[in-house]
Amino acid sequence: MSDMEKKWTGGIHLGSKVDIDVVLQQLCHAFNSSPFFSHNGMTMRVVDQQIEGYIEMQPYMIGNVAFQILHGGVAATILDSVGGIVAMGELYKRTEPEQLPDTIKKVTRLATVDMRVDYLAPGRGKFFVARAETLRLGRKGCTMRMTLVNDEDKPIATAIASYAF
Repeated sequence: MSDMEKKWTGGIHLGSKVDIDVVLQQLCHAFNSSPFFSHNGMTMRVVDQQIEGYIEMQPYMIGNVAFQILHGGVAATILDSVGGIVAMGELYKRTEPEQLPDTIKKVTRLATVDMRVDYLAPGRGKFFVARAETLRLGRKGCTMRMTLVNDEDKPIATAIASYAF
Protein backbone atom coordinates (compact mmCIF):
# COMPACT_ATOMS: atom_id res chain seq x y z
CA MET A 1 0.00 0.00 0.00
CA SER A 2 1.45 3.44 -0.92
CA ASP A 3 1.89 6.27 1.59
CA MET A 4 -1.02 8.17 -0.01
CA GLU A 5 -3.33 5.18 0.38
CA LYS A 6 -2.28 4.83 4.02
CA LYS A 7 -3.19 8.48 4.66
CA TRP A 8 -6.63 8.03 3.16
CA THR A 9 -7.37 4.79 4.97
CA GLY A 10 -5.88 5.35 8.39
CA GLY A 11 -3.16 2.83 7.59
CA ILE A 12 -5.59 -0.11 7.69
CA HIS A 13 -4.20 -3.41 6.54
CA LEU A 14 -5.58 -5.29 3.58
CA GLY A 15 -7.84 -8.09 4.70
CA SER A 16 -8.60 -6.48 8.06
CA LYS A 17 -11.95 -5.15 9.29
CA VAL A 18 -12.29 -1.41 8.72
CA ASP A 19 -12.37 0.74 11.87
CA ILE A 20 -14.76 3.32 10.43
CA ASP A 21 -14.06 5.90 13.15
CA VAL A 22 -10.37 5.88 12.24
CA VAL A 23 -11.13 6.01 8.52
CA LEU A 24 -13.52 8.97 8.86
CA GLN A 25 -10.92 10.88 10.89
CA GLN A 26 -8.25 10.07 8.30
CA LEU A 27 -10.47 11.21 5.44
CA CYS A 28 -11.03 14.52 7.24
CA HIS A 29 -7.31 14.85 7.94
CA ALA A 30 -6.50 14.27 4.26
CA PHE A 31 -9.03 16.87 3.10
CA ASN A 32 -7.98 19.37 5.75
CA SER A 33 -4.35 19.01 4.59
CA SER A 34 -5.33 20.25 1.13
CA PRO A 35 -3.88 23.69 0.28
CA PHE A 36 -7.20 24.64 -1.34
CA PHE A 37 -9.22 23.95 1.81
CA SER A 38 -6.64 25.69 3.99
CA HIS A 39 -6.67 28.73 1.71
CA ASN A 40 -10.46 28.96 1.87
CA GLY A 41 -10.81 28.21 5.58
CA MET A 42 -12.91 25.09 4.95
CA THR A 43 -12.59 22.11 7.26
CA MET A 44 -14.09 18.66 7.40
CA ARG A 45 -14.87 17.15 10.80
CA VAL A 46 -16.57 14.11 12.28
CA VAL A 47 -19.69 14.83 14.34
CA ASP A 48 -21.81 11.94 15.67
CA GLN A 49 -19.97 9.49 13.38
CA GLN A 50 -20.79 11.58 10.30
CA ILE A 51 -18.49 13.83 8.30
CA GLU A 52 -19.60 17.42 7.87
CA GLY A 53 -18.04 20.49 6.30
CA TYR A 54 -17.54 23.69 8.29
CA ILE A 55 -16.65 27.21 7.23
CA GLU A 56 -16.67 30.52 9.09
CA MET A 57 -17.80 33.61 7.21
CA GLN A 58 -14.89 35.80 6.15
CA PRO A 59 -14.90 39.14 4.30
CA TYR A 60 -13.25 37.58 1.24
CA MET A 61 -16.18 35.13 0.90
CA ILE A 62 -18.75 37.86 0.26
CA GLY A 63 -20.33 37.52 -3.15
CA ASN A 64 -22.95 40.26 -2.99
CA VAL A 65 -21.33 43.37 -1.56
CA ALA A 66 -24.62 45.26 -1.18
CA PHE A 67 -26.15 42.51 0.97
CA GLN A 68 -22.92 41.10 2.49
CA ILE A 69 -23.82 37.47 1.74
CA LEU A 70 -21.81 34.33 1.06
CA HIS A 71 -20.70 33.86 -2.54
CA GLY A 72 -22.59 31.06 -4.28
CA GLY A 73 -19.32 29.52 -5.45
CA VAL A 74 -18.19 29.06 -1.84
CA ALA A 75 -21.48 27.34 -1.04
CA ALA A 76 -21.20 25.10 -4.11
CA THR A 77 -17.59 24.21 -3.30
CA ILE A 78 -18.26 23.06 0.25
CA LEU A 79 -21.41 21.19 -0.85
CA ASP A 80 -19.47 19.32 -3.56
CA SER A 81 -16.62 18.59 -1.16
CA VAL A 82 -18.79 17.21 1.62
CA GLY A 83 -20.70 15.10 -0.89
CA GLY A 84 -17.48 13.53 -2.09
CA ILE A 85 -15.95 12.87 1.31
CA VAL A 86 -19.18 11.39 2.71
CA ALA A 87 -19.38 9.15 -0.37
CA MET A 88 -15.85 7.95 0.39
CA GLY A 89 -16.85 7.19 3.97
CA GLU A 90 -19.90 5.27 2.77
CA LEU A 91 -17.74 3.12 0.52
CA TYR A 92 -15.59 2.16 3.51
CA LYS A 93 -18.60 1.58 5.77
CA ARG A 94 -20.04 -0.92 3.31
CA THR A 95 -16.84 -2.79 2.49
CA GLU A 96 -15.86 -6.25 3.63
CA PRO A 97 -12.20 -7.05 4.41
CA GLU A 98 -11.72 -8.99 1.17
CA GLN A 99 -13.10 -6.02 -0.85
CA LEU A 100 -10.73 -3.47 0.70
CA PRO A 101 -8.24 -3.23 -2.21
CA ASP A 102 -11.09 -2.45 -4.62
CA THR A 103 -12.60 0.08 -2.19
CA ILE A 104 -9.27 1.89 -1.85
CA LYS A 105 -9.10 2.18 -5.66
CA LYS A 106 -12.64 3.56 -5.80
CA VAL A 107 -11.97 6.12 -3.08
CA THR A 108 -8.80 7.40 -4.72
CA ARG A 109 -10.57 7.72 -8.10
CA LEU A 110 -13.82 9.31 -6.86
CA ALA A 111 -14.71 12.40 -8.92
CA THR A 112 -17.71 14.66 -9.39
CA VAL A 113 -19.58 13.94 -12.62
CA ASP A 114 -22.53 16.30 -12.24
CA MET A 115 -23.95 18.62 -9.60
CA ARG A 116 -27.00 20.83 -9.34
CA VAL A 117 -27.17 23.51 -6.64
CA ASP A 118 -30.35 25.23 -5.46
CA TYR A 119 -29.83 28.43 -3.49
CA LEU A 120 -32.63 28.64 -0.94
CA ALA A 121 -31.84 31.78 1.08
CA PRO A 122 -29.24 34.55 1.22
CA GLY A 123 -25.97 33.29 2.69
CA ARG A 124 -26.04 35.18 5.96
CA GLY A 125 -24.40 33.77 9.05
CA LYS A 126 -21.33 33.64 11.26
CA PHE A 127 -20.57 30.12 10.04
CA PHE A 128 -21.97 27.44 7.75
CA VAL A 129 -22.22 23.65 8.05
CA ALA A 130 -22.57 21.26 5.11
CA ARG A 131 -23.91 17.72 5.46
CA ALA A 132 -24.52 14.94 2.96
CA GLU A 133 -26.62 11.82 2.65
CA THR A 134 -26.35 8.94 0.23
CA LEU A 135 -29.27 8.54 -2.16
CA ARG A 136 -27.73 5.71 -4.18
CA LEU A 137 -24.46 3.81 -3.97
CA GLY A 138 -23.70 1.58 -6.95
CA ARG A 139 -20.75 -0.36 -8.33
CA LYS A 140 -19.33 2.52 -10.40
CA GLY A 141 -20.78 5.63 -8.80
CA CYS A 142 -23.16 7.20 -6.34
CA THR A 143 -25.68 9.99 -5.95
CA MET A 144 -25.54 12.27 -2.92
CA ARG A 145 -27.81 14.99 -1.52
CA MET A 146 -26.12 17.82 0.38
CA THR A 147 -27.44 20.71 2.47
CA LEU A 148 -25.71 23.87 3.69
CA VAL A 149 -27.13 25.56 6.81
CA ASN A 150 -26.06 28.71 8.63
CA ASP A 151 -25.37 29.26 12.33
CA GLU A 152 -29.13 29.43 12.99
CA ASP A 153 -29.62 26.04 11.25
CA LYS A 154 -31.44 27.79 8.38
CA PRO A 155 -30.98 26.02 5.00
CA ILE A 156 -28.97 28.23 2.65
CA ALA A 157 -28.43 25.85 -0.27
CA THR A 158 -28.98 22.26 -1.27
CA ALA A 159 -27.39 20.15 -3.98
CA ILE A 160 -27.60 16.79 -5.64
CA ALA A 161 -24.46 15.38 -7.20
CA SER A 162 -23.30 12.28 -9.00
CA TYR A 163 -19.83 10.91 -8.33
CA ALA A 164 -18.00 8.29 -10.37
CA PHE A 165 -15.37 5.94 -9.00
